[in-house]
Amino acid sequence: MSAIHTSTGASLALAHLLSQLLERLDRSSVPVGAEQYRSVVRHLSEEFVNLQSHDGLSALLDAYPAAAQLYENLNYQHAGLCRSPLELSLDAELQARKVIEQARQARRSDAA
Repeated sequence: MSAIHTSTGASLALAHLLSQLLERLDRSSVPVGAEQYRSVVRHLSEEFVNLQSHDGLSALLDAYPAAAQLYENLNYQHAGLCRSPLELSLDAELQARKVIEQARQARRSDAA
């Protein structure tokens, strides 16, 4: 049991480091290499698998928005946008509908 706890603790520490790095990459004002970004995302995704039921995962996701978004995307098929506030999700859907309707109207105007 101790080895499992240590392994999970190490995974959580690594996930924190990778989450920090992902935040930096997402907020970088200089271009980031696609392979570097993919590598960080791939490794963080692997750590999420190791931490699925760990108590510290929720705090990690609360602290790092880019990691939370990745986690949500990885688990979308099972839980939808489980970490996004409902209001933000609803606003995004309403904005998308508005843009789609504007595009339809513009297309109708062009056709007429």
